[in-house]
Amino acid sequence: MHALLPAAELLNALLAGFLLAFTVVVMPGLRSLPDRDYLRAFQQIDGVIQRGAPLFAVVWLGSAVSLVAAAVIALLGSYGEARWLLAGAAVARLVGVQLPTMAISITLNHRLQAADLDTLEDGAVAELRAAFEPRWNRWNVTRTWVACVIAAVLASLP
Repeated sequence: MHALLPAAELLNALLAGFLLAFTVVVMPGLRSLPDRDYLRAFQQIDGVIQRGAPLFAVVWLGSAVSLVAAAVIALLGSYGEARWLLAGAAVARLVGVQLPTMAISITLNHRLQAADLDTLEDGAVAELRAAFEPRWNRWNVTRTWVACVIAAVLASLP
């Protein structure tokens, strides 16, 4: 448990920072771009992740695995009230970050990656952006808040 908790704290703080950067810098920065440029820029950013950015994978998967493992160990041991905070943080990570990522963000990302922006008419590009941007941003804000709360909870543990 001693090694897992600092790893979970660090990786979940990094995850919260990653999501926060998208919420407060990346997506607002892309917002002012014309539709085709916005979608192409997002395709490129997401493409880096989909091609297997190793550090991103360590943070994303490691944050979940280390937190769930720390929570299981805490629940099986005698770690007092911290075990319930860890268990709650693990559930929040899976339900509030992982689930919307898998069900919404990745689905939207794949739909966008499949689009050939060079062949689409302007109207179709505008429709694609309208179907993508508000929903992706709304769920990213949700994931960001959940990840930030998790990081704060983990930082508060003894």
